Amino acid sequence: MPTTGLLFVLLSLLWGGSFVAIDIGLRDLPPVLFAAMRYDVAGLLVLGYAASRTDRWRPRSRWEWTLVAFLGFFMFGAYNALIYIGIDHVSGAVASIVISFGPVLTAGFATTLGIEEPPSRIGALGFLAALVGVVLVADPDPNALLDTNTIGVGIVLLGSVSFAFGAVASRPIDVDLPLSTVQAWAMLVGAAFLHLASPLRGEALSAASVTPSTVAALVYLGVVSGAFAYALYFRLLDRLGPTEINLVGYAEPVVANGLSWLVLGQAIALSTLGGFVAIFTGFFLIKRRALLETVRPADRR
Repeated sequence: MPTTGLLFVLLSLLWGGSFVAIDIGLRDLPPVLFAAMRYDVAGLLVLGYAASRTDRWRPRSRWEWTLVAFLGFFMFGAYNALIYIGIDHVSGAVASIVISFGPVLTAGFATTLGIEEPPSRIGALGFLAALVGVVLVADPDPNALLDTNTIGVGIVLLGSVSFAFGAVASRPIDVDLPLSTVQAWAMLVGAAFLHLASPLRGEALSAASVTPSTVAALVYLGVVSGAFAYALYFRLLDRLGPTEINLVGYAEPVVANGLSWLVLGQAIALSTLGGFVAIFTGFFLIKRRALLETVRPADRR
């Protein structure tokens, strides 16, 4: 459907642009505090969306609160703390490519926890290809393995591990709660965790600078790529399903690197580009059957 395709492109643009906004905001705001402020805004707006569009705007049962707390910690709290700290060491464009390793990690955790069947030999080859891609993006210097770039990529990778684990380990927690409601409360729980973690890192609000670019970055991240983009995500998830929506994660780095070049003048290294191709190839090899099954019905029409 043309509308679905346009929404997919729009979501990719909005989420890809968030990496440029993070780069800009980190010039004036401490990373964990910045992430907390983003999800203060996004969480409240998505909660308003849930309250106006669904019949359940808050969790009630113990299992519903358990799910919200679990997702809030792993997929919004720990994930964003590590991503924003990592982008303090590497560019948002590079971080976006490392994050594209996430769907591969998700498949790995699903296999490890017994939720999905073990991968075939081709699937295992795909995992290795994606792992090689991460190494290419990190581009470690043999004489200085703990250089800034390698550390940044490693921290972002840990963030992706947190997100993937949270996404997979939460699957058995089955609740009858609208997705937007779960997302809103998970954002707010994650924001609360980030606010607690920020001073533990020695961050202080007094160290932040309020500039027009900082405010613009926060508004973009909280309102545009936060609340509005997640509303698009919910709609596309219903139309496309989880396998196809994962492809947004591979359109984001393209957008992020293009905008970083246009707006910030950041060039992309050939090794980074090669890493992205390897990660996407790995994802395709792992999920090739599911991806081909989503294409075949369209071919028959």
